[in-house]
Amino acid sequence: MIDISRQVTALAEPIHAMRADRSRLIVAIAGAPASGKSTLASELNRRLNAQKCKSCVVPMDGFHLDNRVLEARGLLNRKGAPQTFDAEGFVHLIGRLRGGAEVVYPVFDRARDIAIAGAEVVDKDTQVVIVEGNYLLYDAAPWSGLAPLWDLKVRIDVPLPELRSRLIQRWLSHGFSRTAATRRAEANDIPNAEALASKSLPADFIL
Repeated sequence: MIDISRQVTALAEPIHAMRADRSRLIVAIAGAPASGKSTLASELNRRLNAQKCKSCVVPMDGFHLDNRVLEARGLLNRKGAPQTFDAEGFVHLIGRLRGGAEVVYPVFDRARDIAIAGAEVVDKDTQVVIVEGNYLLYDAAPWSGLAPLWDLKVRIDVPLPELRSRLIQRWLSHGFSRTAATRRAEANDIPNAEALASKSLPADFIL
């Protein structure tokens, strides 16, 4: 496993500095599929809580549209693309999180491939909310409405050949054959990663 302690430290320090005049910070960690967003968000969350700063992680994936909706729209084979999420609902969630109150949000159950409504809660005394997802810095409506809501913006950049390798390995770990895993990565995940690279808003940190 890659040691990301240096990256976590680089983010934790400015977060603590920014907390001085804000009751709640909203941190965006954006990147392509398999870029390491979840790992970085988890480790940053662990570090902040260990430093007596109450934080939590809110994944974007809870806003996946249901497979029945995607099938009706002819988008099931593009699941994970920008148009396969409830983007406006997600923007609304981030606006509510900025208000500092308790907020209930959905999560994605990957094993069952469905979003579960009302599955997690951000407590009102949470000081830092770390949001992770593909399209947090995506320069296309309605995703671009997120830009003014972030207090700190982080983008993870991974070279496309490395992403391809990781994405194929991800599908292999889900039981797909190498041929099927490669097809899944190249037909959907990699085009999504390329779309992100071509329409990415500026970030405060690029890791």
